[in-house]
Amino acid sequence: MKISTILDQIDLGTMALPKFQRGYVWNREQVRGLMNSLYRKFPIGSLLVWIVQSDEAVTRGDGPTTPGVVNLLLDGQQRITSLYGIVRGKPPIFFDGDAKVITGLHFHLENEVFEFYQPAKMKDDHLWVNVTDVMQEGAVPIFSKLSTKMDVQPKMAEYLGRLNAIDQIQTIELHNEKITGQDKTVDIVVEIFNKVNSGGTKLSKGDLALAKICASWPEARDEMKNRLQKWASAGFDFTLEWYLRNINAILTGEALFSALKDIDTTTFKNGLLEAEKKIDSLLNLISSRLGLDHNRVLGGRGALPVLSKYLSEHGTARLNHKERDKLLYWYVHTSLWGRYAGSTESVLRQDLSLIQEKEGALDRLIENLRKNRGDLTVHEQDVSGWSKGARFYPLIYLLTRVCGSKDWGTGVDLSSHMLGKLNTLQVHHIFPKAYLYEKGYERSDVNAIANFTFQTQETNLWIGKRAPEEYFEEVEKNHPGALASHWIPMDRALWKPDRYLDFLAERRKLIANASNEFLESLYHGKVPETETPVEDITLRKIETVPGRIVSDEEEELILECALWVESMGLPPGEIEYELCDEDTGEVMAVLDLAWPDGLQPGLSHPVALLINEGKDVEKVVNQGGYLYFTAVDDLKKYIRKKFLATQEEAVA
Repeated sequence: MKISTILDQIDLGTMALPKFQRGYVWNREQVRGLMNSLYRKFPIGSLLVWIVQSDEAVTRGDGPTTPGVVNLLLDGQQRITSLYGIVRGKPPIFFDGDAKVITGLHFHLENEVFEFYQPAKMKDDHLWVNVTDVMQEGAVPIFSKLSTKMDVQPKMAEYLGRLNAIDQIQTIELHNEKITGQDKTVDIVVEIFNKVNSGGTKLSKGDLALAKICASWPEARDEMKNRLQKWASAGFDFTLEWYLRNINAILTGEALFSALKDIDTTTFKNGLLEAEKKIDSLLNLISSRLGLDHNRVLGGRGALPVLSKYLSEHGTARLNHKERDKLLYWYVHTSLWGRYAGSTESVLRQDLSLIQEKEGALDRLIENLRKNRGDLTVHEQDVSGWSKGARFYPLIYLLTRVCGSKDWGTGVDLSSHMLGKLNTLQVHHIFPKAYLYEKGYERSDVNAIANFTFQTQETNLWIGKRAPEEYFEEVEKNHPGALASHWIPMDRALWKPDRYLDFLAERRKLIANASNEFLESLYHGKVPETETPVEDITLRKIETVPGRIVSDEEEELILECALWVESMGLPPGEIEYELCDEDTGEVMAVLDLAWPDGLQPGLSHPVALLINEGKDVEKVVNQGGYLYFTAVDDLKKYIRKKFLATQEEAVA
C-alpha cells in the first residue's frame, strides 16, 4: 500500500492509529533518520494491522469509518505518525506528543540532509526547502519558485531531481501484514506483535486492549486521562494500564485484558465511571483509616483492582466497620510483603477468584496471603531495611498517623483526621545524616528505616541538625510522652552516637510491636472510629505533597536532576525505585532515580542514576539491563547527546 493511500485512509478513518498508552515517543533524530532512509530508497519495514469489529462507526479525521470494521495499526505507529505530520504539516487527530517533533522538517538541496527549521541557519540560504511544502505543492512548483534565485545553473537538473525524490516518497509501497479472525484475542495479538517487533516498542496487553476500546470509543483514553489527572492533582500518580485493570476487574472479574473483548462501548463507559467511584472511595478509606494520604506512601496499589471489585460487589455503604477494616488489613499486608511486586496478572487472577463467592471472601484472601507468606507477623528484622524506597517506609508513616504520634515541637497530634492540615509533614532523620557520616557510619545505617520519623515542617526546622542527645531532652521536657509516641527508646544511653546501632535495634522492636498491635486491632475491628469529618481527598489540589523528602545535599541533587529531565520534555523518573525480581517480587535494589521503561518508553534501555551506591547495587542494576550513571552530569551529557541535540540546535 502506498504511503499516500495510508495517510488518506487515516483521514477517512478506515485505518486507525490506536491511542496506545505510550503515545508518540520518537525524537527528531529518529524522524530525520526515517526521511533519510525513504529519500535514499532504503527499506523501512512493513506494517502490522489488526482488523477488528467495532460496534459503532468511528470518525478519525474528516470522514466516517467503514461501519463495523476498524484497521488498527499495531507495528508502524511511530513511522506513520511521523509521515503524517511531515506530509500534512500537522499532527493527526489522535496525536499525543510534541508536534514540533514531526513538523518543520527542511531539506538542503546541495548537501542532501534533513534538518528541522533553525532560523539563524536557514533564513539566508534558499537551498533549504520545507519538506511539507514539497509534499503538498509538488516538486515542480517549488522548483519554479527557487529557479530565479539559484545562481548555480549547472545543478538545476540535480536539484529538480532531488525535489522529485522527496515528492515521490508518498508513492513508496509499504507491505501491509494483516491479523484477522475471531480467534485473535488481545493476548494472541500481543504475542504476535512483540515477536514481530522484538527490537522496538513492546506493547503490553493493556496497550492493545485500550487500542481496541478506542477504536469504538475514541474518547476513551482522554476520559481515562482526565480521571488520572484528577488523582494526580490530589497527590496520587496512577497509570492508564492500572486504571484499566480496575475497570476490567469490575466489569469481568478477570485479570487478563482479553476478557474485555466482548465488552461493548456502553458497558465500558459505565465501568469507567464505576471504577472511578470505587477508586475514590478506596483512596478516602485508605487515607482516613490508615493515614496513607499521598503517592509516596501508597504502597500495594496492585491490590486496588481486587478492592475495587470487592466494593463493586458488596457496596461501600453496606460494609460494616469490621468488614471494612479487615479489607484494609489485607491491603496493608499485600503492601508490606510485596504481593503485587512480581507477576501481577497471575496474582491478580488468583485473588479475584477468591472473592467470586461473597460469603467468606475476605477470610479466603487473608488465609491465602498467610499461606503464601507463612506468617503475617511483623518481625524486628523486617524493619531493618533502609532508604525511602523500602516497603516498610510507608508503615512508619501509617503508624505515625494512626497511633497518636505527637509533633515534637508543638505536642500536636499527627493523626489522620488532621488530613489537609499537614501538607508540610516531612520525613525526619532522628540522628542527622551529616552527624552520622562524621561519626563514620555507613550509608545503609544512616538511612535505616528505624532512623526515620515524621514531623511538621516547623519542627524539622526547629530541630535542624542537632544531635538527639541534645534535642530529645528538650522535647521530653516540653511535651512528655511525645518521644515515646514515635517509638523512641527512652534509655538515654542509646541517644549517644556510639550507641546508634543499638538505638536502631531497640527502635525496630518497638516499631514491630506497634505494627502488630495496630494490625491485629484492624483485623478484629477494634480500631476507634474517626469522629472528625474527613474531607474528600480526591477533590483536593495540592502543590506540596505531604511527607515530602527533606532535601539534604544528595537528595536535593537527585530531585534537581529529576525536574531537569522533565523540563526537557522527557518522561518523569521514579525516585527511590524498587528493582524487583519479576518472579518472586523480592526487592533486589533500590535505585535513587530510574526510568524503568527508558527515556523513550519502549524504545531505549532502562536508565538509572545511582549516587554513592556500592558495586553490589551496580551489578544488580547492570544485570537488570539498565544503563546506569553514577553522576548527574554524566546522565545529563548522555541525554543531551542522545535525545536533545536537534532540539537544542533549533533553539540556537
